[in-house]
Order: sequence, then structure tokens, then C-alpha cells
Amino acid sequence: MYVVIATLRIKPERREDFLAALLDDARVSIEIEPGVYRFDVTADEADPNRLHLYEVYEDQAAHQRHKETPHFLRWRDTVADWYAEPLRVSRGHSIFPSLAAWRRQGNA
Repeated sequence: MYVVIATLRIKPERREDFLAALLDDARVSIEIEPGVYRFDVTADEADPNRLHLYEVYEDQAAHQRHKETPHFLRWRDTVADWYAEPLRVSRGHSIFPSLAAWRRQGNA
């Protein structure tokens, strides 16, 4: 499992528009993309304009395919100027749960 954790801070005046665009990308990713298992969007308790994304993909190739989809490209281009600071991204591989556990839970 390939995991992407992103932290981003958005301009307060663009928050609603940013969330609408982001949630469209997240929903479509989960609904139609093979190999996308999670796409969580959370707002920071101390700063509601700081968002955290937790994305789980079957593998790195599934993540790469996600970045080439029309809905991702639309989101990326729409929000390009709405960040209050640079995006921070961490990438890694899931230790727990395993792919087998995801499958047992019906997520894969």
C-alpha cells in the first residue's frame, strides 16, 4: 500500500471554493479510480485553513494514475493560486494495515 500524507494551508477567502474543488476530486477518486482505497480530508483543529489529506493507494502506480486523471488535473489547475503557503507532502508505504487486511475489511 502506498500512502500520501499532505498538509496544506489555504487562503481564508478561498476556503469554501477550495473545499468544493477538493471534495469533488476526493469523491471521484474513491468512486471510480481502481487502486484508491482512502482519500481522507481533515481540517486542523487550531487552524481550519490548514488541511490534512490522507490518501491510500494500492501501489505507487495507482497514485501516478490518479495524478493523470481529468478530475485531479482540474482540481490542481483550479486551486493553484489558493494556497497560503507551500504544500507539504510525505510519501511512504503502509505497515499496518496490510493489503490483506484491507481486503478482509472489504476496502480493496
